[in-house]
Amino acid sequence: MKKTPSEEKLLKRKRIFALISFAVLLCVISFLTYFLIVRFSKIAKSGEEFNDFIKGYGTYGAFVAIGIQILQVFIALIPGEFVEIGMGYAYGWFEATLYSLLGVAIGSSLIFLLVKKFGIRFVEIFVSSDKINELKFIRSEEKLKRLTFILFFIPGTPKDLITYFIGLTRISLKDFLAITLFARIPSVVSSTVGGNFIGEKRYVEAVILFVVTALISLIGIKLYNILLKKIKEKAKRIKSFHSYK
Repeated sequence: MKKTPSEEKLLKRKRIFALISFAVLLCVISFLTYFLIVRFSKIAKSGEEFNDFIKGYGTYGAFVAIGIQILQVFIALIPGEFVEIGMGYAYGWFEATLYSLLGVAIGSSLIFLLVKKFGIRFVEIFVSSDKINELKFIRSEEKLKRLTFILFFIPGTPKDLITYFIGLTRISLKDFLAITLFARIPSVVSSTVGGNFIGEKRYVEAVILFVVTALISLIGIKLYNILLKKIKEKAKRIKSFHSYK
């Protein structure tokens, strides 16, 4: 059906508005990326520097810490453990865990909603084509909720990258947050406790904790790769079966 001149004009305006909005979003993302990579990398050199930076904002320091966690989830280039360790140093493990999970919840929700709105185009801004192809299996996995919990519970998995793909699935935001926040608790607590140990100058305990966490993460990465391989093989078998039929 042919559009009327007024409808074509309205469609053109919508496209222009969408392009402008996208350009503004890219500018904001570029600025935030610069802040997180350049500025935060300097702050994160030591727990003491992070502590001074956060505490320099006084009563608003907690909001700054939560904001940094939100940015970390969005950009996903700097491991979240760095932010969590810094928070543990500044606020103690319990308060830091709450702030970290709140930041993760807000950041993950924003990503989820934006992916739902803009689809794969939004994912491609942050995630390389190789990673997109590697994680496509998430969209078609039958036992999606169980898989989501496993991926976010296993140490060493690219949780923030996976977050970008969850919005492409049928899972709801409510279920996604309930599953992933609960699954993240052990890894977040281990990082904030480690930061707290450093803040209290309990360096031996901190080293032991980080070494154990690193070993568990290596095992987690191995399990993640095995899981990926099994799911891909299953997807190929299903595809071959349907092709045969």
